[in-house]
Amino acid sequence: SLHAALSVSSTAYRTITSTPSNLSDEAAPAAVEAPATGNIGARFVSMAEVTVSKIFPAGFGWQTASIVADGAGFADDSFNFAMTTGFGDFLGVFTGHTGYYAAKKAITGSEDINVAAEAQTGFLLASAAFCSGAGWQPIVNTLQGMNLPFSGVFAGTWVGCGTLFYLGLRAGRTIYSGPLTHIEGPTYENSKNDASLSVAIGGATGFFVGTDAGYLPDQNFLIDVVGIPDGTPDLTGCAIAGSSTALGFGVCQSGFNVIFPAGKCWND
Repeated sequence: SLHAALSVSSTAYRTITSTPSNLSDEAAPAAVEAPATGNIGARFVSMAEVTVSKIFPAGFGWQTASIVADGAGFADDSFNFAMTTGFGDFLGVFTGHTGYYAAKKAITGSEDINVAAEAQTGFLLASAAFCSGAGWQPIVNTLQGMNLPFSGVFAGTWVGCGTLFYLGLRAGRTIYSGPLTHIEGPTYENSKNDASLSVAIGGATGFFVGTDAGYLPDQNFLIDVVGIPDGTPDLTGCAIAGSSTALGFGVCQSGFNVIFPAGKCWND
């Protein structure tokens, strides 16, 4: 499961699919002899599962929450708007992750899937997503207020929200590892996995900037793919938002899948 990179010992990582890792202590020699870029196929399978269970739901949840916030009269530069959208991100990730693995266990009957452990992992990831989700609009507002080109807003949001996600993960490990037994506390080894995952999450938030069809549309290289113009039906807009985060994560993580050495990528 994803708590491979988030909750278990660094010497016994498990893959996103909740199958035993080939990087366990018993298989250490095989890991040394693995191809230079690891099991690329398995990495892409895990990437797809993460995208379906967390990344798309995160974008969908944020956009849904923004509609709720707008209906409540919250201005997009208000604290209430940031908290509402952050919670939408949280809810999307937590329900997506936990629901996905509960359904997978029910369908496959796999004894390798521990739903209680996955719920704890989902809570950790959702907490980090709350941080990046709550920060997204303030970061975008600030960068746009500086009259940066679209590329500057895109890159700044990638870095800013990726950093917030990383800080949320590290804080979550510190706070939750005591009461939640399936979450590993902060270590140097898991900090590296958290960092690479956070960069990929940052990519999702950067591509999400492309949904804003009103800011410098001539520079928005994503507008024809994920732009949400005025008048777009709410449900369609939420689906486009989820697609934008899925696309951004997929582009970044695909690069990681290819270039990271065996055993060094967070989803190994």
